[in-house]
Amino acid sequence: MDGTPTGISGLFPRDGDPGGRLPVARTPGTTPDGAPRRPRICVLAPTPLLVVEIADHQGVPGRSAQQADVHMHPGGQGLWVARMAVSLGAEVTVCGPFGGEIGPLVAQMLSTDKLTIHGVTYSGGNGAYVHDLRGEDRETVAHMPPFALNRHELDDLYGTVLVDALEADVLVVTGAEPADVVPATFFGRIVRDLRQAGRTVVADLSGEAALSAAKAGPHVLKLSHEEICAAGLAPDAAPASLIAAGRRLVEMGVGAMVISRAQDPSLLITADGVRQAEGPVITPLEHRGAGDSMTAGIAVGLGRGLDIADAVRLGAAAGALNVTRRGLGTGRRDQIERFAQRITVRETG
Repeated sequence: MDGTPTGISGLFPRDGDPGGRLPVARTPGTTPDGAPRRPRICVLAPTPLLVVEIADHQGVPGRSAQQADVHMHPGGQGLWVARMAVSLGAEVTVCGPFGGEIGPLVAQMLSTDKLTIHGVTYSGGNGAYVHDLRGEDRETVAHMPPFALNRHELDDLYGTVLVDALEADVLVVTGAEPADVVPATFFGRIVRDLRQAGRTVVADLSGEAALSAAKAGPHVLKLSHEEICAAGLAPDAAPASLIAAGRRLVEMGVGAMVISRAQDPSLLITADGVRQAEGPVITPLEHRGAGDSMTAGIAVGLGRGLDIADAVRLGAAAGALNVTRRGLGTGRRDQIERFAQRITVRETG
């Protein structure tokens, strides 16, 4: 350790190069000429989805109560992470299965989102949600879950992610919905192989997949307080319980544990101590997607060469501002960068 204020700079190369080259003396997050650095992010998205939303009609008089606006969006955790990473200026590739009636439609929609798709053939077909937004809360009208990937599709997905992530600054590993689409061991194996190859890995998983990844030692593992409790890692969501769970995961090999806690400050736990990220309290318009935006911000920050505290600050800002918008995984880079300056990461007991 080099005694810098964060105390954990040795965990992450300051120049964003895990290959061992000598670091370049420059401001973190910039190129040698001082320009903002554009990192290359690879996102594993095992279950891309189609999201159909029914909303109140806007601006057209004379419509009946039965008429509404219908919107379609690509969805799923991996795609929301990817979208926010693009908003933050990263070059993003998404690796995932696309097939059936819905898969090609989702892939086509993604082609307009300034990201690159590395898809694998998927005989079962992608899933979909239909949400009604006309009330106070998002109501699920229908849900078509995706099919489990067969062994050939898993092999293709693994190889696609492995090769693409070796060319990226950061691999972001996101989970499957439902969990049985991809076996938990898949996530641990890809984390282990990329870590052994010297790549930076950020994992945002839950359940058995999170435990499998934790044993493989990702640089960052992010879980919500609900996911910590659901996995049996903590008896309750009290800060002491969450911190104890985070410390056990760090002892297993995780470089940094990030635990999001809805409106409460997020926790950052490393071998050097415990910190929490605090900022202005935001009234949420749409709470879903905040955690995925936070993960994207952390990954982009590490890809820029920031230390973990500054990366979490950027992630916390992305997550906080995402809840002020209806679009999941959306945001404006200039606003997020400015809001990040109002996030403090301080030591806690």
